[in-house]
Amino acid sequence: MSTPRSTTALHEQPIPVRAKLAAAWTSFMFLYAYVDILNFFTPGVIQEILDGRVFEFDLSQTFSTTSLTLMAIPILMIVLSATLPAAMARTANLIVPVLYVPVTVFNVVGESWILFYGLGIVLEVLLLALILRLAWTWPRTAPSATSPDREAVRA
Repeated sequence: MSTPRSTTALHEQPIPVRAKLAAAWTSFMFLYAYVDILNFFTPGVIQEILDGRVFEFDLSQTFSTTSLTLMAIPILMIVLSATLPAAMARTANLIVPVLYVPVTVFNVVGESWILFYGLGIVLEVLLLALILRLAWTWPRTAPSATSPDREAVRA
């Protein structure tokens, strides 16, 4: 005996653009952080850190502050995408991804594990492109018929 299966389609609940942006920034941050964490398993990386160097940079307060800033901006974009007024959130989501594409691509410079970094960078850039697309196509509301500009709507 078989159980009856529903043939009706699932209801697709519309997801607000703010939620989509926050989810995309969250995904970006997971990739951004996880690529850095997995990098510790690359031979020689831990020794370089113990020797006081990361890539070509000396470990210092300046390096750590710069790294924190580079991580903090996308982290803050999660909450800013959800809380800023729409026009400001849209503008921020059009500017920040454009600034992060070169930062993201720079991470592959000098790396020997090109497949690992290449995949990470491709995924991160795809998420940045999605963020740009979501911000660029942010839905607009048309003036209502009861608004003071009703005559402008008729024209």
